[in-house]
Amino acid sequence: MNLNKKTAFITGGSRGIGLAIAKKLASHGVNIVLVAKTVEPHPKLPGTIYTAAEEIEKIGGNCLPLKCDIRFEEEVSKSVEKTIDKFGGIDFCINNASAIALFQTDTTDMKRYDLMHDINTRGTFLVTKSCLPFLKKSNHAHILTLSPPIDIDDKWFAPHVAYTISKMGMSLLTLGHAKEFKKFSIGVNSLWPLTSIDTAAVRNILGGGNYS
Repeated sequence: MNLNKKTAFITGGSRGIGLAIAKKLASHGVNIVLVAKTVEPHPKLPGTIYTAAEEIEKIGGNCLPLKCDIRFEEEVSKSVEKTIDKFGGIDFCINNASAIALFQTDTTDMKRYDLMHDINTRGTFLVTKSCLPFLKKSNHAHILTLSPPIDIDDKWFAPHVAYTISKMGMSLLTLGHAKEFKKFSIGVNSLWPLTSIDTAAVRNILGGGNYS
């Protein structure tokens, strides 16, 4: 199907995998909405929503960068409203934003725990819910979440249980929403790299609780 003039609402797209997805979609004529909280350069993480937008526009894409912290319902709602005002609809909801803190239980403070669950599971639910009325109107609607296959083998949980359950929560949303939204002809999937990807966030992982 021709993707020209479709619109993708992408969280955490100022760098890394999110930006790579955005640029690929833009190369096919998709309007890109970058929803992330990085507007000023980070000392350890390169890129802002504005530098990402420049990269997309350099390859001929249309991009709307929006400052938004997906923990907050009002900010997400305003971002969706601005998207509709600019592009008229939403065809793809890409839940890429995540907080990462790979620590065992005794070294995971509750601030990091709450951050991961507020962004990873709750944030994904909130963004999906907010985009849903407009996805229902699209003739090519898809939701894509960056989360792992559901696997309850303890080897995935023991090293960093707080992080793993927050990411598995995202995957459970994919499972539930795929069934729930089938009647609306909305495709719902998760994407998870087979191996670790060398991104700035991963390199900075020991700093804990980072997301773009």
